[in-house]
Amino acid sequence: MVSLALFQPEIPSNTGTLMRLSACLNVRLDVIGPTGFTMNDKALRRAGMDYRDKALTHVHKDFDEFLAAQAPNPPRLVLMTTRSNQPFTDFRFTHRDTILMGRETSGAPDWLHERVDARLVIPMMQQTRSLNMAIAAGLVLGEALRQTNSFPSVPPSTASTTGDPAQ
Repeated sequence: MVSLALFQPEIPSNTGTLMRLSACLNVRLDVIGPTGFTMNDKALRRAGMDYRDKALTHVHKDFDEFLAAQAPNPPRLVLMTTRSNQPFTDFRFTHRDTILMGRETSGAPDWLHERVDARLVIPMMQQTRSLNMAIAAGLVLGEALRQTNSFPSVPPSTASTTGDPAQ
């Protein structure tokens, strides 16, 4: 199953938002420390709302502990970075991918770039620098789930038969 990992996140509201996304889409979320906040931070609770207990969140003290937890079948690590020329839209995601997001302020360090299997970028206007990390993760995760046909099923009682989202 496609999963999401945050490398040393610094902003609790982003992590809380992604915990909520994890719960809603049934996607594993790994938080790789050290983080810039405590995992019981008020902002984390506010952004995660009542979804925190439903999220598939695993907290690791560091990258090595994260890797050890993946054994014996490590995922393919796909790093989102502005230091790539390969758009995520041209990448073929698989069920064994973990989309890895770097720190909000400084991205991923050089050593982490060297340890991943792929590095992807979100195409953006040249005058812009970056997206909010939670928005970027949601955008790429959505594409990975689409490609792998891994979105949760829509319950029949709420599915539209016309394709019109207004109904």
